[in-house]
Amino acid sequence: MTNDILLLGQTLSFAADPFTDGPGAARHDANGAVLIRDGRIIATGTADDLRAANPQAHVTDHGDKLIMAGFVDAHVHYPQTAIIASWGKRLIDWLNSYTFPEEMRFGDPEYAAEIAGRYLDLALDNGTTSMVSYCTIHPESVDAFFTAAKNRGMRVVAGKTCMDRDTAPDGLRDTAQLAYDDSKRLLEKWHGVDRLSYAITPRFSPTSTPAQLQALGDLWGEHPDCLMQTHLSEQVDEIAWVKSLYPNARDYLDTYEAFGLLRPGGLYGHAIHLEYREKSRLQEVDAALIHCPTSNTFIGSGLFDMGGLMAAGHRVGLATDTGGGSSFSMLRTMAAAYEIGQLRHNPLHPAQLLWLATTGSARAMRMEDRIGNLSPGLEADLVVLDLASTPAIAQRAERANDIWEAVFPTIMMGDDRAIAATYVAGRARG
Repeated sequence: MTNDILLLGQTLSFAADPFTDGPGAARHDANGAVLIRDGRIIATGTADDLRAANPQAHVTDHGDKLIMAGFVDAHVHYPQTAIIASWGKRLIDWLNSYTFPEEMRFGDPEYAAEIAGRYLDLALDNGTTSMVSYCTIHPESVDAFFTAAKNRGMRVVAGKTCMDRDTAPDGLRDTAQLAYDDSKRLLEKWHGVDRLSYAITPRFSPTSTPAQLQALGDLWGEHPDCLMQTHLSEQVDEIAWVKSLYPNARDYLDTYEAFGLLRPGGLYGHAIHLEYREKSRLQEVDAALIHCPTSNTFIGSGLFDMGGLMAAGHRVGLATDTGGGSSFSMLRTMAAAYEIGQLRHNPLHPAQLLWLATTGSARAMRMEDRIGNLSPGLEADLVVLDLASTPAIAQRAERANDIWEAVFPTIMMGDDRAIAATYVAGRARG
């Protein structure tokens, strides 16, 4: 008895980067199929060919729905799940009013487990199968997230958020030594277990002392196979704050670079207001920049320069930034990225948006050899999109002349109703 699974439907994958090669980098098959075995993609092709070659496979026919890689969210704060869409002014006000009081609750293992499970279920409801998440300073928050993800079979990255400067409130500060010790212990406990990976996680320079940044830089040097995530140049007043705290730094990026926190495997969230030197150094070390468009508009941060950064060869991922971002949906995130592109006079093609939300984010995480595409050998994390999920979307899709006109209304107007199915390691959710 075979355990092979054969999914039928339209299929979409990427043979190259559409920012470089245009829409032709995508591979669309209107009568496609995906063969899955033991949680991995074994083959893709036409439905007729794969059915003939695999007559014993269990077949699930998704009709004219679109099968593609599950969405990959490269920057989230799962502890902010319950405060998403909270009214606020600017970043610092928002952190003090909502984020920090909520994060204080995550020393309670039961509460951390509740929110971790809720967040991951919401992500899966929206077709997101992998993400990189900040936790809180509490080790319990990290254990809760990894436990919930392991139970769901998901590939995720996360880490203890470290803050020791008095710019963070009482109850949310550790120390340089505790940040190192906790992070090392959690790394050794979880990194490489099943589909879990650890990210060394200084929140950002304004909430860490130089001693803490140095300790985390040292830890990263000891464990170079881990990722490192932090924030960079999100708002103009934040940059001024950083310069006041680090008067000898050449720029914001230098507050990381000086302590060993700039290298391949670094994920720098937002990266909107970058100086020339910062752009040059980020590209030179091949670090990843993470675009968080709904967050950037919601908190009024600014307009990410997708066109300029991609043209210069930067490694870029896409993210919801839950809960500064105003949606759990990568569809809504793609729509916001398109709108920001328009304001920057750089409209993004649907192929580019879908690539950013899958292969691009996986590449930012240095996991494109495992997730983010519909390709033989990769893990079978998939989403199935209904391209006619609402009357408004259906009436526009009916007039489509190609796959891009068919999928673009779902990018711009779709929500969790467009998620017909989600597969994690080849297993249908629910």
